[in-house]
Amino acid sequence: MIEEAIEIRTPDGTADGLIFRAEGGERRPGVIHLTDIGGIRQSHRDMAKRLAGKGYTVLMPNVFYRTAKPPVMDVKIEMGDPRRMQRFEELRAPMTPEAVERDATAYVNFLTSHKAANGGSIGVVGYCFTGAFAMRTAAAMPGKVAAMASFHGGGLYTDEPTSPHLVLPRIKARLYFGHATKDRSMPPEAIEKFDAALAAWGGKYESEVYDGAFHGWTTADAPVYNQPQADRAFEKLAELFAGTLK
Repeated sequence: MIEEAIEIRTPDGTADGLIFRAEGGERRPGVIHLTDIGGIRQSHRDMAKRLAGKGYTVLMPNVFYRTAKPPVMDVKIEMGDPRRMQRFEELRAPMTPEAVERDATAYVNFLTSHKAANGGSIGVVGYCFTGAFAMRTAAAMPGKVAAMASFHGGGLYTDEPTSPHLVLPRIKARLYFGHATKDRSMPPEAIEKFDAALAAWGGKYESEVYDGAFHGWTTADAPVYNQPQADRAFEKLAELFAGTLK
């Protein structure tokens, strides 16, 4: 497996990132891996490599390129520290729905034209903060994105006019949502409303709560990492892509 640093021109600047591709020049279906708010780091690189090992060319853009290059978070600042929350806000602030969709278009176009991708439909997966980004990617490029997944995605259904669920009518992809237990960013009442919106949308989807798995459970460096449930999440992701990407 080759891990290669890349740059992507976007309407707002140049995004750095990584691409994971097979040795020997084999062209494979493309997948975009969107990190959680901790950004590109070893835990997510390992996740992307594992997915690439299933037969995909995986693009991991630095979604926070407007603010910083990796590492975007100081690991010495612990949860609960006001400086950590301040950093979260600095990273979030430029990521308006419009900015996310501009970036998404650039990411998809880069991946589908890359020499290691087969040029067909792609998949996208987002974690935590970027679960909503994955939805907006599928909405921005419905003719290119065939599958989309979100794990412990936050704020997927809100009462705001920018709520991610409102992009559903523009999405043609097959969708999967793995929700966390007792997630303040996606509480049971929000999941219930979100599931109703998915049913009204009418496309192919699956939405489920992972029992005993708390927000961030998929990532090995998270305090709540749950390996059995993380492995289950990975298999669900692999199943989704295997059934949609050729």
